[in-house]
Amino acid sequence: MTAFRIFIGYDSREEIAWKVARNTLLKHSSIPLDIRPIVQGELRRAGLYTRDKDPLSSTEFSFTRFLVPHQAGYKGWCLFVDCDFLFRKDIASILDYTDTDKAVLVVKHDYAPSETTKMDGCPQSVYPKKNWSSFILWNTEAEESKLLTPDVINIQSGMYLHQFKWIPDPSRIGSLPITYNYLEGWYTRDQEPDPIAVHFTRGGPWFPQYQHVEYNMEWNSAAVEVLQQEREGE
Repeated sequence: MTAFRIFIGYDSREEIAWKVARNTLLKHSSIPLDIRPIVQGELRRAGLYTRDKDPLSSTEFSFTRFLVPHQAGYKGWCLFVDCDFLFRKDIASILDYTDTDKAVLVVKHDYAPSETTKMDGCPQSVYPKKNWSSFILWNTEAEESKLLTPDVINIQSGMYLHQFKWIPDPSRIGSLPITYNYLEGWYTRDQEPDPIAVHFTRGGPWFPQYQHVEYNMEWNSAAVEVLQQEREGE
């Protein structure tokens, strides 16, 4: 079986988050995974990403995530996820949702956070379709995905990209259940008692001010596993 490609946004301030996301994906997966970080510095050195730093960008992958179809060679299905995820179950079930009538599939949150900052003091912006782009099951062969060339990513606005304006037909944006992108602090266990993927979108336990968020103990346990594996590999 060909490995399922997963691209994880990488931010140098959240390296442990990326490691936990990667390790928990691998730990629970019943299928082979090809997991790759999206590292802005590497994309700049390759000449694929040339945007000036945006003061409203809270992560280093705010815009580079939209290079995923290009990085995938515009072939097949792949997944993009932010780094601040904890995967609690097998991600293989996501493949049941692939549908060639869709360009992407996302959890269609109606998310309007009350906080003005998140993570380590970054501004918390509110806009339509917020957090839809934090977990994207991507049909990279769709005509809409092929529009996302490096030239487009380097000049188009955040609104155009994050609000999926490159997909003019809304029926081409498919829906996923919230179990795949459970926003900690927004959803409750009444809505989803046992999520597959928990998203610490406000900030996770790797930040001092977010030590007591929901699922913090599971994330901390996963982080200990990562550090232990690194020590054993030295």
